[in-house]
Amino acid sequence: MAFAQKLSMRQGQSLVMTPQLSQSIKLLALSNIELAAFVEGEMERNPFLDNEAPEVDTNASGTNNTDLSEQPKDLTGNTELETSARSLSENLGTSIENVYPDEQDYKAGADGNAKSREEINNHSSAGGLQISNQASVHDKTVSDMAAGQETLRDQLVEQLMLSGASVKVTLVATNLIENLDDGGYLRIELAAVAERLGTSETICEQALTLIQSFEPVGVGARNLSECLRLQLSERDRLDPAMRVVIDNLELLAKRDFAALQKLSGLDLQDLHDVLMEIQALDPKPGTMFEHSPVQHVVPDVFVREANDGSWHIELNSETLPRVLINNSYVAEVGDKLQDKAAKEFLSDCLQSANWLTKSLDQRAQTILKVAREIVKQQDAFLVHGVRHLRPLTLKMVADEIEMHESSVSRVTSNKYMMTPRGIFELKYFFTTGIGNAGDGESHSSESVRDQIKSLIDAETADSILSDDAIVVDLKQQGVDIARRTVAKYRDSMQIPSSVQRRREKRAFEAAQSGA
Repeated sequence: MAFAQKLSMRQGQSLVMTPQLSQSIKLLALSNIELAAFVEGEMERNPFLDNEAPEVDTNASGTNNTDLSEQPKDLTGNTELETSARSLSENLGTSIENVYPDEQDYKAGADGNAKSREEINNHSSAGGLQISNQASVHDKTVSDMAAGQETLRDQLVEQLMLSGASVKVTLVATNLIENLDDGGYLRIELAAVAERLGTSETICEQALTLIQSFEPVGVGARNLSECLRLQLSERDRLDPAMRVVIDNLELLAKRDFAALQKLSGLDLQDLHDVLMEIQALDPKPGTMFEHSPVQHVVPDVFVREANDGSWHIELNSETLPRVLINNSYVAEVGDKLQDKAAKEFLSDCLQSANWLTKSLDQRAQTILKVAREIVKQQDAFLVHGVRHLRPLTLKMVADEIEMHESSVSRVTSNKYMMTPRGIFELKYFFTTGIGNAGDGESHSSESVRDQIKSLIDAETADSILSDDAIVVDLKQQGVDIARRTVAKYRDSMQIPSSVQRRREKRAFEAAQSGA
């Protein structure tokens, strides 16, 4: 068989990932805060975008400048430029609804002007408080001074300046203060500090002892035990029995009260009082000076019960950016420009502006479509609560609304729904299914967790349920579940084992009877 080269033509179909389509896909996954930052950046780059409706000039031509279907003159002077969203969609011949899921499919063709989520996050957090270890302890960031917030370093340095310590101790203490973590702990060895500063460990010990005498009490500790000892010593409560408990925190973490009683010589009532006193201490005294901004959750969708018993679903218009195209400015600039390169630039800006408005509208409609299907599937949850949450997958919703599963995944990321039962992230409604012991429907994993928690909350010291006993109880309620799954769900809810729960219940009941 001879090999030969030849030319041939073949007709086929393929998905074309344009930069504009890539941008639309990314807009789906953005939260309302990230979307607002992205739109703001686009408005700074694009002169044709506006966030307010310009006044209608009734004396000029009687046309509304915000009409997106208007077709202004071509900026190149040849033919009319198609600016309507429908024309752009037809020309590109693609839609965001059925794009394949992998991010790498469209990363290569991403628009250079479109910010990624990482870039937006970096932009939005650029004004955050950042203090370098090498910075002077007297320095404050602009945001600190603007907000009038005092940091842990400021508080400690102020006390250091008033302590009357020697110059050498003050210099070492200043360096130690710079190396405290956010909780107020010193995580470096004093020997390393002494070697780096060219001083003795005795001076370092003196400096650390001085810092540990400052407010808040417990600051400068090198571990949790030392932090608690400092606070108890300040309250004059560091007796021998208390020292034993503090020195055996690992037994306290395991709730091995019998071993603690044996080591400390305390009876159950006195041990319970000691534990209550320890719980009242602050394990991270430095965190009181943290000033992290409160992140408020703003719902993207509202769900309200209508008068006829159905659900009324609407988008939160406050979270949707208002973006308009100033067509009067487009026409004004287009008539005056003569340079071909400038006209091409403005033509690209106009096309980008039209695509952005179309993408934002399609994003809003897609969120609303997914939210409606979620409410339809989880109607019983909205009426009766978490016990009636149904198993739901992305594919089930995608099949019902005729959209690709990856698009549904992007829509449900960082989006929140306000319901009569509270605010939930859209992904909360997607749970795996647990088999039914009979022939009925499977149970949602979230509802099974709630059932496990209810069983454990109803326990007494004499009726503690093991994981196997919980399995039996759940099967009687129609839930077919394995013991290891119960243990996994219990651990995810940070519920201790049956042995630890029995110890806690008995200690609590003994304390109650003693009181």
